[in-house]
Amino acid sequence: MARVRVEGFTISLDGYGAGPDQDIDNPLGVGGTDLHQWLLPTRTFQSALFGKSGGTTGIDDDFAARGFRNVGAWILGRNMFGPVRGPWPDANWKGWWGDSPPYHVPVFVLTHHARAPLEMAGGTTFHFVTGGIREALARAREAAGDRDVRIGGGPQTIRQYLREGLIDELHLAISPVLLGRGEALFEGLDLRALGYACVERVASEQATHVVLRRQASPTA
Repeated sequence: MARVRVEGFTISLDGYGAGPDQDIDNPLGVGGTDLHQWLLPTRTFQSALFGKSGGTTGIDDDFAARGFRNVGAWILGRNMFGPVRGPWPDANWKGWWGDSPPYHVPVFVLTHHARAPLEMAGGTTFHFVTGGIREALARAREAAGDRDVRIGGGPQTIRQYLREGLIDELHLAISPVLLGRGEALFEGLDLRALGYACVERVASEQATHVVLRRQASPTA
């Protein structure tokens, strides 16, 4: 059965999934890039984002690679697509990733402001969804078919899906850094009451990888 997954989402030791003050120069907020030292050098990341061969292997790369397996569609919050706020002034902003984003499948972007679909090189098409998280999930499931849907973030988007019990499995990488402030991933959530339990944990030199799985039947 197709699942809804979060993969490779990194949080700091103090629980933040993004730093404060996101802008064009700080896509992950101030200090946010420091979270991802486990991911950036991996063979999977270097290939997916830069089209390069080589990169590190081992525990971190294993988790990075499994995050792309059997994924038929993605869901992103608007902040994960770009720094533009409010109504779209034009169609010039096409994401953080250049002409060929690393998704290669349909991507559904949550927003309050309508925008025409954006087709990119490499099989990625961004669809902008104004009807909320359940509409985005329904459309992503339809696009994914028998494959899984990956929720890419950011923290607010993941919290919304967790609160509704719509995420089947959540892989977190806990990075040994402190951000001090930013977006707290689990703020206001009782994961135990929502039916989540830790089913796997593995440590590398750069991160502790934790997998949470929802034990109760999904609500939708």
